[in-house]
Amino acid sequence: MTSRAATEHRYEKLTWPEINDAVEMNKVCIIPCGAVEQHGPHLPLDVDLICPGGVAHGTGRNLADKVLVLPTIQYGYTGHVMDFPGTINTHFETFMRSVLDVTKSLAYHGFKKIILLNGHGSNMPNLDLVARRTNLETDAECVLIAWWSLLTVDPEFLPSWRESKFPGGCSHAGELETSMYLYLSEEGVRKDKIKSGTIKFNEENSPFCYVDLFGHGPAALTSWTSSYSETGVLGEAELATVEKGERACNEAVKQLSTFVDWYQKRPIDVRHAEQVKRTMPMPWGQRDTM
Repeated sequence: MTSRAATEHRYEKLTWPEINDAVEMNKVCIIPCGAVEQHGPHLPLDVDLICPGGVAHGTGRNLADKVLVLPTIQYGYTGHVMDFPGTINTHFETFMRSVLDVTKSLAYHGFKKIILLNGHGSNMPNLDLVARRTNLETDAECVLIAWWSLLTVDPEFLPSWRESKFPGGCSHAGELETSMYLYLSEEGVRKDKIKSGTIKFNEENSPFCYVDLFGHGPAALTSWTSSYSETGVLGEAELATVEKGERACNEAVKQLSTFVDWYQKRPIDVRHAEQVKRTMPMPWGQRDTM
């Protein structure tokens, strides 16, 4: 009888013997990471959960024999958004430690390829460190991908999809996120409240300080969200459509599936540090088997 691990992509739906089967199949684990935070008057607080979850599970359905999708990490680093009611913040150290605990658990059980699929911009620096620590402290390999960055793999996709101005049209609750939510969970959108919003410093036209999901200036300015937006909408939400959301989701799923096909087969890089004469165990908790 074929193990259910060959057809089930949802991690939590397997039994422990089936987890062992999934390890033997060299399945790639995808961990969607999001946040519960404001997305303006027209979108619910779960945008950053719905979007990466939709892409992850779409990929899992595509590649059920190669992928396991874990339950979404629901709370992220959102301290700068706390002026808007509903936002739930997790201290950055708590957030990083909790995600690292998940990757270390997967590595301990035998999974060697892990993807952190992020859905919240301010999680990125924290998850980058989690991926790095996973690679240094376990025998597994971990990569970080922001779901929206998958739309840049094909250089022809975004120019054919995007109508909003750059920078700023696709930032937060704008053209992209609103379109994705309309496609993945249309009934949750307060359509009568959709209204575009701007980022104060983007309007200053500085070549140094601007932000968009698909590019930013060399000078990063991330302060209280309410200091540069009154509504919490950072982008051209009025340009969003269900059809755009479907195209964006399908493109992200296609590109993530392509990556998984490559990543699963790719050998983990072999470390070479023979030149180091060791006199003590590796500090900082890194795994050291040389």
